Amino acid sequence: MSVAAPSERGVAHVRSERWVPALATLLALLLVAAAAEVVIDGSAGLSPLIPKSPQIAGWLSGVGERLGYRVFLIALLVSSGAYLGLIVIAGRSGRVADGADGAEPRYVGGVVSKRWAIALVAALQLIVFAGPILISTDVFSYIAYARMAVEHGLNPYTHGPIAIHHDPIFRYVGRDWDRVATAYGPLYTLLSYPLAPLGVVGALWGMKLEALLASAGTLALTWRCARARGLDPVLAILVLGANPLYALYALGGAHNDLIMMLAMMAAVSLMVVGTPSRRREAGAAMWVVAGALIKATVAVLLPFMILSKRSLAPVLGAAAAVALGAVIGYAAFGIHGIDVVAALNRDAAFVSSDSFATEIAHLLGKPGVFPVDHDLLKAALVLIIVHLLWRTWRGYDWVAASGWALLAISVTSTWLLAWYILWPLPLAVVTRDRRLLVATLCVQALFVIHQTSPLLAPVQ
Repeated sequence: MSVAAPSERGVAHVRSERWVPALATLLALLLVAAAAEVVIDGSAGLSPLIPKSPQIAGWLSGVGERLGYRVFLIALLVSSGAYLGLIVIAGRSGRVADGADGAEPRYVGGVVSKRWAIALVAALQLIVFAGPILISTDVFSYIAYARMAVEHGLNPYTHGPIAIHHDPIFRYVGRDWDRVATAYGPLYTLLSYPLAPLGVVGALWGMKLEALLASAGTLALTWRCARARGLDPVLAILVLGANPLYALYALGGAHNDLIMMLAMMAAVSLMVVGTPSRRREAGAAMWVVAGALIKATVAVLLPFMILSKRSLAPVLGAAAAVALGAVIGYAAFGIHGIDVVAALNRDAAFVSSDSFATEIAHLLGKPGVFPVDHDLLKAALVLIIVHLLWRTWRGYDWVAASGWALLAISVTSTWLLAWYILWPLPLAVVTRDRRLLVATLCVQALFVIHQTSPLLAPVQ
């Protein structure tokens, strides 16, 4: 009996494993179906979840019904559950073997194959790309700032979109931002200029294509970094590319955060892939600065990178990139184009209903976030960053430390949006400290729960 028992358990294990591929396929189909439902219904017409925009997905009109909150929230909940199940399966079944004779580690075995994972992620990206703009009006602000300069000769760092109220793009700009000058870096503003003459529809498709290509590049670099660090690249791209917030919110809204994340992962790739060299370290620092000239948040990686290497190469690379960026920014936009601090201070004052600060204030019986709360949150963030810098100096992985810093920024911000809590995700899947990945996914889960809580409200 003592010999037979393990054998019986082994047979039961093999039988249960036979269901794993079928379960993974079912979960993948749920992800695809949820994304397709949102896109098809979003193309049906005016919806509170689809910002007013030109008709760019007319071929899907008449297929679905107008996208309502209930359908969207159910799709978000279903896709989040399927996503969680899928990455659990991929994480338990995959493994990485050491390469022979000093070669790179390689992915072997596992229920979720390389081709299967890439096909799933590509399908999700293309489904969202083919549909309308989802959730956010930010992309219309991007286009407005570009048209403001190219078509009307105005400085987007000193004027809000209201200055071009006669332009056809203005009717699509969010009312919260029509009097606000751009907060994005001069590199991103200049990158958007070639799209301005294409008209509203042409520029919109250009923005969507930029977001799609940036997403593909980020996923490719994430795969490369995971392999180089002996981690499962299949799991890495599934965690990132199949993430519902990544697909529906970030890519669905064509957000420039995806371009920032591409620059971030280009920097990480230079540091962790291939033979280390001073040139690669300097290049990595330059990529971080380039990302910061798109959206300033990614600059937080720089001190961790410098501390980990303890050499002048990243310092010199960053200094050269900052000098070049300052010259170009000043030449194109004047002093306002390089006054990053003013833009950050302005945006830090905004408060959203989804932020953790707002929810904590409500739990404490406060009506909202007060100025003293902003100061306390900033102090908490400084303490967290200092602690992470100290740990990096002591030998902690600088990639993980950077991820924790980005997560801390998103949590302590009073203006929390879905694409903000995606910032640390590419870093979380290329570090061995799995606590960062768990913490990032937990924060995202809290966001999803907050978003879907109206489903529990009694029907009036």
